[in-house]
Amino acid sequence: MRVLKNTMKYKLIIFDCDGVLVDSEPVSNKLFADMVNGLGLNLSNEESAQLFTGRSDDDCIKIIEERLKQKVRNDFIDDFNNRLILELEKSLNMVKNIDKVLSFLSDTAICVASNAPAMKVKHSLKITGLDIYFNNNIFTVENVNRGKPYPDIYLYAAKQMGFEPEECAVVEDSVFGVRAGVAAGMDVYGYTERIDKEILKKECAVIFNSMLDLPILFTEKIIS
Repeated sequence: MRVLKNTMKYKLIIFDCDGVLVDSEPVSNKLFADMVNGLGLNLSNEESAQLFTGRSDDDCIKIIEERLKQKVRNDFIDDFNNRLILELEKSLNMVKNIDKVLSFLSDTAICVASNAPAMKVKHSLKITGLDIYFNNNIFTVENVNRGKPYPDIYLYAAKQMGFEPEECAVVEDSVFGVRAGVAAGMDVYGYTERIDKEILKKECAVIFNSMLDLPILFTEKIIS
């Protein structure tokens, strides 16, 4: 008798952290906007989010310095991250239903690949209780020479986990993250709860608006 089954399309699922696993973007964007405006810029929270979300710390500093036409103090990013951790401890939640997705993937290899510092990523996962799913398979911009939108972090994560790029899927929520995943030769799924879906669609992401859609997107039907 022929039986219709669901099977996973991928051997490894690589998750971005901020905005995909933990709902940190609103807090992070507001704090960053406040701090860069304190340096002399005049950006709304929305403008700051469009300009900086998904970029590495080094790229953010370059943009700030170009706009200010002067150097930023050396401890600016450290100060931001320290303040952010305090804010996140008060209010950070996991992205809605992401725990259900991670439970669904219990038999599939998963890891995190983020442009954020390792300390922040690990702390965010611990606060939300999502650290139990990843077994320290956490890779960050500190592991590579170039952050997103370059593919380095995704290629590094796949290599460390023992898989080829074509065996991997990436879950992202920013333009620069999607570009990194596409450049790495991986299928990219763009979470659009906080971003216009057309923006990520133009970057060649498979878009979705609810984490509960991912199990369906990750599987294919076969007849055996």
